Amino acid sequence: MFKLVLVAGARPNFMKIAPLMHALKDHPIIKTILVHTGQHYDVKMSGQFFKELNIPAPDINLEVGSASHAVQTARIMEGFEKVCIKELPDCVLVVGDVNSTAACTLVASKLGIKTIHYEAGLRSNDRTMPEEINRLVTDAISDFYITTSVDADENLIHEGKSTDKIYMLGNLMIDSLVAQLSEAQNTELVFRLLNKKKSIKLGNDFKEGQYGVLTFHRPGNVDDKLNLSKLVELLGEISEQIPLVFPVHPRTYKNIVQFGLLPVIDRYPDLYFIEPLGFLQFIHLVSRSAFALTDSGGIQEETTYLNIPCLTVRPNTERPVTVWEGSNKLINMDEIVPEVRLILNGKGKHGIIPKYWDGKTALRIVKMIEEIFL
Repeated sequence: MFKLVLVAGARPNFMKIAPLMHALKDHPIIKTILVHTGQHYDVKMSGQFFKELNIPAPDINLEVGSASHAVQTARIMEGFEKVCIKELPDCVLVVGDVNSTAACTLVASKLGIKTIHYEAGLRSNDRTMPEEINRLVTDAISDFYITTSVDADENLIHEGKSTDKIYMLGNLMIDSLVAQLSEAQNTELVFRLLNKKKSIKLGNDFKEGQYGVLTFHRPGNVDDKLNLSKLVELLGEISEQIPLVFPVHPRTYKNIVQFGLLPVIDRYPDLYFIEPLGFLQFIHLVSRSAFALTDSGGIQEETTYLNIPCLTVRPNTERPVTVWEGSNKLINMDEIVPEVRLILNGKGKHGIIPKYWDGKTALRIVKMIEEIFL
């Protein structure tokens, strides 16, 4: 029996792990052990995703919780080392670029356990982003690399990785999207407003294709009072033209309250700040939107597959294929209003679906593992 540990730590990891869990279910040789580090521990940010994506409860939950990057990484390493020593896995597969990804790869490597990094090679070339440090650390010590696009292959080769260790197999996030899209669109979507004491329902309060979706949590946009204040004012201005729905990241909402911005939001009746959504609800929301305005990573991929215009308020992206081929566009904060105006005038960016973003990536990964190890 070949023992494979799959590591999930934060919300995006769950959508990537789910297709692999389904593809490996009842495999005659490969036994999977799902380790949840507990990096995200709120039910809206973790537990709900296991239920919606039909992932079994994790075999092991380290429950590390929130802390500084150093403390959280140390807790994950300490807990995961015990797991590896007890379980003696043949391979550890990590996904994405969160603290759990780097920490578990480091532990496994030092114990001589083979490691696979899914979503390897993505680079923003911005070392002020903690995620970029995690990507660099993970790829520096992994044994095998699964990539989602050609540019990721090129980055790894440029960094000296052997081509026979690199496998471009597609996008697991799209596997989850393809598998769940129909159910997501049939999921009732009722929002609880954070800034107003009422709930609203998609289809009643606004219609398909007649609203924009927002996601913002990058420190450069939401941790600085001046930047967040400017962003909220710009969003308010846009909401006078088209309703905006913002499932607010807990840290972003904390800053909104701390910086005294709730009265500003209250001035705009069509600026909806809502609680975080589950995966199915969020996909429902995005798939029926006119556009997305974001600084997040995953939504750049989802909107590319759905061919929905996406404006990413960042100077760079670790997913440039969504710009080269997809419907994503990088902008700065001063460009938000004119770019949204272009979309409302029917001139939003559209694109094509990148190679292997077809819902079959998990099957290709299982075949790769079989060919390498079995």
